[in-house]
Amino acid sequence: MTPGTAGDGPFFCSDAARLRGDPIAGTAPYGDVWILVEYRGGWPANGFDGLDLRADVKARVYRAAQAVRARILLVRRHGRRPSSGAAPQWAVLRYEPSGAHRQRWGTWRSDVDLAEVVDALGAPGEAGLPPVVLVCAHGQHDPCCAVRGRPVARALSERWPDLVWECAHVGGDRYAANVLVAPDGVYYGGLDGRSSVAAVEEHLAGRIHAGYLRGYTDLFPAQQAAVAAVLELAGPAGRQDYVVTETSRDGDRWRIRVADRSRRAARFDVEVRSYRAPPTRLTCRGAARSSAVVHEVVSISTL
Repeated sequence: MTPGTAGDGPFFCSDAARLRGDPIAGTAPYGDVWILVEYRGGWPANGFDGLDLRADVKARVYRAAQAVRARILLVRRHGRRPSSGAAPQWAVLRYEPSGAHRQRWGTWRSDVDLAEVVDALGAPGEAGLPPVVLVCAHGQHDPCCAVRGRPVARALSERWPDLVWECAHVGGDRYAANVLVAPDGVYYGGLDGRSSVAAVEEHLAGRIHAGYLRGYTDLFPAQQAAVAAVLELAGPAGRQDYVVTETSRDGDRWRIRVADRSRRAARFDVEVRSYRAPPTRLTCRGAARSSAVVHEVVSISTL
C-alpha cells in the first residue's frame, strides 16, 4: 500500500517521493532574478498574488517582473519574530554569470512604496553582499513545506540569523525541505535540520556538493543534472567553477560538455537521458496524478 491510500493516514508528498526514490538533480526552476517582499502576516496559498494590495501597484510590479522573468517571493524571518518597529523590507536579487551577483534592498510601509521594486529591477544593484538563504515554509501552499521547511528554517536561523528567511512557494513541494541560495541561484532539496546546516555551511565556504543539490537556476534541467554528476565525480566546487560549454540533443538523449574553470585542463562529457516517470501524485493538495520528467545521467567521462 502506498502512502496516502486508504488506511495509511494522511498523504505527504515528500514522504512519498522519498519512498519512490525520486531523483532531485535537474529539478531547479529556471531563473536569475528574484523579488523578495517581506510580509509578516499570514501568507495566502498563492503568495504575492493573494495579498490585499492596491491593484495598480500589484500590476506594475507584475509587469516589471515578467519583463525580466523574475520570481516574486514573500519572505519573513523564522517564527515571525517581532522587529524593533523597522519597516518590512523588499529586495531585488540578480544572478550574474561573472559571479558579481547584485542586490538592491528597500523598505515599505504602504502599498505605494512597493512601486520602488520596479525601479530597482532596472538598476544595477550592489555587488559583494552575502547571499540570502531562503527556506520554503509555505504551509498554505503545501503541508510538506511547513512540516519539513520550518524545522530547517529554525536550524539555519540559529546559525545565520541575518542571512536566513522563510519564503513562499519555490517549486518542487515533494523535495521539501527546499532551500534556495540567492542570488547564487542554487537549489537544495530533501533537507532536514542537520543536513541543511552542513549544506549551507559548505556552500558559503565555496564548496557546493552534489548531495541534496537540485540544480543551478541558470541552467536547463539536463544541464543541471550533468553538473551535479560532475560534482559527484570530481568533488565539491565553487558556484562559478563549472561552466556548460556545449549542449546537443538527439531525441531523449543529451550530450553536455562541462569545463572546470578552476582547473582549466579538466573537461567532462556527460550523457543524459530524459524521460517521463509513471504518473503519480506529486503534491499534497493536488489529488491528480502527473508524470514528472526525470533527467538520468547515463555516462560521464573525463577529457
